[in-house]
Amino acid sequence: MYTLLLVDDEEEVTRIIAKKVKWNDLGFSVIGHANNGLKALEMLEEMQPDVVMTDIRMPYMDGLELCGQIREKYPATKLVLFTGFDDFEYAKEAVHLEIEEYVLKPLNAAEITKVFEDLKKKLDQEINEKKSAELLKKYYKDSLPLLQANFYSTLIEGRVPEEELTKYLTNYQIDFTGPLYGCVLIHASKTQVPKDMDPQLVAISVDKQAGERLEQKWKAKRFNYLGDTVMIVQLESEKEVSELTDSCDRFCKYVHHMIGAVVTVGVGQICDNISDLVKSYQSAREAVSYRVLYGSNQAINLKEIVPTRKVAMVAADGTELAYLFKMICLGKKPDVKSAVERYMERKIIPLKSLERYHVAVMELISELYHFMVNNELDIQKLSGGTGQLYTLLSNMEARILEKWLLNICLVLHEDMANARDHSKKSLIDQAKEYVHNNYSNEALNLDDVCSELGVSNSYFSSIFKKETGKSFVAYLTGYRMEKAARMLVETSEKSYMIAKSVGYTDPNYFSYVFKRQYGVSPSKYRTEYESN
Repeated sequence: MYTLLLVDDEEEVTRIIAKKVKWNDLGFSVIGHANNGLKALEMLEEMQPDVVMTDIRMPYMDGLELCGQIREKYPATKLVLFTGFDDFEYAKEAVHLEIEEYVLKPLNAAEITKVFEDLKKKLDQEINEKKSAELLKKYYKDSLPLLQANFYSTLIEGRVPEEELTKYLTNYQIDFTGPLYGCVLIHASKTQVPKDMDPQLVAISVDKQAGERLEQKWKAKRFNYLGDTVMIVQLESEKEVSELTDSCDRFCKYVHHMIGAVVTVGVGQICDNISDLVKSYQSAREAVSYRVLYGSNQAINLKEIVPTRKVAMVAADGTELAYLFKMICLGKKPDVKSAVERYMERKIIPLKSLERYHVAVMELISELYHFMVNNELDIQKLSGGTGQLYTLLSNMEARILEKWLLNICLVLHEDMANARDHSKKSLIDQAKEYVHNNYSNEALNLDDVCSELGVSNSYFSSIFKKETGKSFVAYLTGYRMEKAARMLVETSEKSYMIAKSVGYTDPNYFSYVFKRQYGVSPSKYRTEYESN
């Protein structure tokens, strides 16, 4: 069942369309109505309909402008225009908008039915092509040549000598122009897959879609590594990192909508040397692991969610300590406790030599210090200097040492959680302050705020709504309306002047938004206040 959004400023028209056409029989479900283009864009972000059917003549934003915005932001959405005869030639000129069909008013149920029967076949064909096992096998065969893929894998593992880089790039005809580079890791869930689809085929489809939607824009080298898709992207400047994160976030939403895949994209740190891509890959993989805290089906940029982090989690001890540090960052208290027990059972308790026990304690202290310094945690919580702490711990029995280690790990776990919360709240406070200082600017939008804060739209929108309970646009609108309401009762300014002072050059649209907020027009709001 495909979804349809109807857009027309005449509610009677949308009611007739919804009632007269047997949508369910055609394979469509009408999921909403919008009475202007601006409202339609708000609903599009939330509903992601397969088809938008819109009139041309509407207030605030006409149908063609709406189609242009949809084509730019939601290219997979199909567009159907209905319009009067006078606008027909005007509408046909918009061939670059890739309108599926034009329906002339007065609307005819039979004609609409025929249009959507044809559209249903087209949508079915596109879906079947994306899910076709044979086509997916072809996509797999068309992936990057083996030598290039092996080189990329070796590169992110840090096994390509820097002095031999130029030789490999030349021999394998690889074009790295930079000047900045980074790794993007695309992880498709193997447990949350559409019914009756093989996880491997889902992963192949996601890989192919990444090539189509991300590869060219970001001059990316795409390959498969350890079951995931990895892309080495090339950027012109650090400022493009937020745009890259937003592109990856839209990609996650797109593949989930089209084929039901649950995808998390990790955006690694940016570097200016190809040899440093090993660090970028490590941070991209770590970013993906943060889905346990922030959820799947989105892009995660480690620099945004943990801005105080300097390097990825590492531990000289290898698996056990690295796992313990990972649980401190990502797990819950029971996970930290289990990780401590696992470390002690495998690395400390089995030791029979006193010398080896002392060496293990020394390594533990060293790695704890490194972890805390790298994460800008308070090392004073490890009381005393390294020598004093070593003397204290090396004389503890193993089980007493385990209790000490659990206690300090739980303290660090809480510190990491508090740091994340503080970072989020600080970001929200900065955004609110920016709105309070710039709300009168008609052009103020989400892009401006994110650019000012240096974060991606996707991450900011997510945490803003989670922390405040409303979208950024809703907050901005609400703040403007509060200011307008105050000016209406505290000043004698004309309504159109108040509109301009809170960021609306169109007084009619200001009145529309104000009435939607308060239930009455600006003039009536002032009159009712004065009468009281």
